[in-house]
Amino acid sequence: MTTQTLTDQDRAAAAAVPARIIEAWSRNDAQDFAKIFTDDATMILPGVFRQGREEIAAFMGEAFTTFLKGTRVTGAPIAIKPLGADTVLLITAGGVLHPGEQEVAAERAIRASWLLERRDGEWLLTAYQNSPANQAG
Repeated sequence: MTTQTLTDQDRAAAAAVPARIIEAWSRNDAQDFAKIFTDDATMILPGVFRQGREEIAAFMGEAFTTFLKGTRVTGAPIAIKPLGADTVLLITAGGVLHPGEQEVAAERAIRASWLLERRDGEWLLTAYQNSPANQAG
């Protein structure tokens, strides 16, 4: 079994992808949000499956004007696993902050998997999936 490694610079660049998502979300900019994904990316949320940058942009555009209106998102890397020279699995903890909140409510806390690929020197999301962090039962 080969162990993959990343330079400190690559690790930092990959770990910074969630901050790019947070920034686009803070502006409710569905197009900039979707630009962080590859053209053929998948985004899976509870009850949601979107394939491709266009579908992701359309979904987020609608979400920012309806059920996500006025929200912020937070997420911080808790693990990073290199899978190859240009592929990283990033695990984050975070969630959606409603207006006035400084911390994610326990019922909205998530853990997310971010499969990142370096394309043309830029780390992009090729697959994203999140699920509740605190499952009852």
